[in-house]
Amino acid sequence: MTKQTWTAAVSALLFVALAAVVSLVPVPFVSWSAGSTVNLFEPDNGQPRVDIQGIQTYPTTGQLRLTTVSVTRADSQLTLPEALLSYWLSAREVLPREAIYPAGASVDDIRAREAQMMDNSQSAAVAAALRAAGKRVVEYPMVVGVSNGSPADGRLKPGDFILRVDNKAVSSTEAVRAAINTHQVGEAIVFTVLRDRQQLNETITTVASNASATTPVVGINLTIGYSYAPTVTFRISPDIGGPSAGLVFALAVYDAINPDNLIDGRSVAGTGTITGNGEVGAIGGIQEKVAGAEAAGATIFLVPSDNCADVQGVSTAVRLVRVATLTDAIDALTALKDPARAAGVRGCE
Repeated sequence: MTKQTWTAAVSALLFVALAAVVSLVPVPFVSWSAGSTVNLFEPDNGQPRVDIQGIQTYPTTGQLRLTTVSVTRADSQLTLPEALLSYWLSAREVLPREAIYPAGASVDDIRAREAQMMDNSQSAAVAAALRAAGKRVVEYPMVVGVSNGSPADGRLKPGDFILRVDNKAVSSTEAVRAAINTHQVGEAIVFTVLRDRQQLNETITTVASNASATTPVVGINLTIGYSYAPTVTFRISPDIGGPSAGLVFALAVYDAINPDNLIDGRSVAGTGTITGNGEVGAIGGIQEKVAGAEAAGATIFLVPSDNCADVQGVSTAVRLVRVATLTDAIDALTALKDPARAAGVRGCE
């Protein structure tokens, strides 16, 4: 073998080895593409996907589709060839991994965070739907997390509504924190909470926060929770997490507790976060969700108003409807049933 042949062979082997390494080494990106949809009016193993008890309900017709994005899992890595393929293919996006998954968070942490956001979204959706239907909803400061090993561990639980602190009524998360801060480190605080519709008193001794030796804490995270008479169960795959289905959850509950048959046999899809007051917020992956809805046969897609700029120029046969609130969505779907009013329903022009 000549020197030139030997050099060429070695170079070829090194090139192949380098290409193999490059193709297998993970890159700090994730891929988004159109995901599956879930018809909330379709039973799950013979049981309602949105099961409402304790209030009058009415039959629903048609399809109300929750939309998803297919994203690289938290426990998976994207390789360079996969990232390049996703970048060039239509209806896909490539995003920095840290834009989706917090740096340093474990897979279990990410899954717990996604599940908690889903739970919060469902609770807010029920509150918004009940309010839109004129039903009573009460807000309370709510425990959303308890730190392991903290004074509150084993005494307070996620989902507890805090009614009083030291026998003084509190109506906001700020009021709870202010009540805790009136104490010294090492002092006991009495929390009156509502858990499973029962009032309980829990006495908890404060400790110093990690940030300040003089700041008292008990080890809880708070948010606003909602109390209402009906019991609503959502049967959704645990693989679906996050807050972006809030709007369609609210519409599913609203349609079921109203006799007007809002969806009325149509195939409607949508997305958007929601607050207990019915405000709809922007989400990620809107183009992928529109593509997934179109593939599933939807004819109407509800777009959060703050996402309208993200669908400019998107070619789709689905009618895109702009909504900023749950009331906007209800009004638009009602108007679209009337040919004389349909043309006036605002899109994402």
